[in-house]
Amino acid sequence: MSILRILIIVVIAALAGPGIGSTQTPETGFLNRSVQVEGAMYRYQVYVPLEYQRSTSWPIVLALHGGGQYGTDGVQQTDVGLGRAIRRHAERFPAIVVFPQSPPGGTPGFQALGGRIALAALDRSIVEFNADAARVYLTGLSMGGNGAWYLAYHHANRFAAVVVVCGFVDEFTGTTSGVVYPPIVPAPVPDSDAAIAKRVMGLPIWIFHGDADKTVSVEQSRRMAAALKAIGANAQYTEFPGVGHNAWDPAYDRADLFRWLFGQRRR
Repeated sequence: MSILRILIIVVIAALAGPGIGSTQTPETGFLNRSVQVEGAMYRYQVYVPLEYQRSTSWPIVLALHGGGQYGTDGVQQTDVGLGRAIRRHAERFPAIVVFPQSPPGGTPGFQALGGRIALAALDRSIVEFNADAARVYLTGLSMGGNGAWYLAYHHANRFAAVVVVCGFVDEFTGTTSGVVYPPIVPAPVPDSDAAIAKRVMGLPIWIFHGDADKTVSVEQSRRMAAALKAIGANAQYTEFPGVGHNAWDPAYDRADLFRWLFGQRRR
């Protein structure tokens, strides 16, 4: 083969880019994504671990933000809670993590449009990153904790486990957003906590709350923990003494939480 022909082959291969049998390095870290819901596009982020390979089926976490992160930039919801924990301890998160963002405008967080956006982003990420449908996890903090209760109540069969941090189940007016959140179970129901517990009792659940929380009453979590315990559900409750509304930093900083979480599998 002549030197000229060899050079031509090399140039063509370089211009063509990776071909069949090539080993492209997948994107990792916090990735920008968007999803269309009801005719509009909404931005979200997906965390992909450094070790990610599409040939492996990965666990996946849906992480719901609090009332201070309503927006349309698709980024700020990763600056608090689970996103911050991942940046500190990436080695603890061998999973795909989806961070949807609920848009502003008075919608009650993940109970309405935000919830539809969250599930659409989750579905798209399961396909894009070859996630394991038997290891889909749900977590949320504050308003996102309310969203976690809501989505678990309405879609219990979708998740393998749930982590709720300083969430609420009763009607609530957001101190930051001013948004009015309806109760998870609308009236008339004689015992809404028991109704929620019955619906989610098949899910392993870990609840966290600070006993000095002046934003969302700790009684919200105490009551749900008691209702789950009363029917023998697989639920545990951790209360942080002296901790205010920010129970998410001490909760998500626990290595044992994620060893427990990633050990759960949907039956």
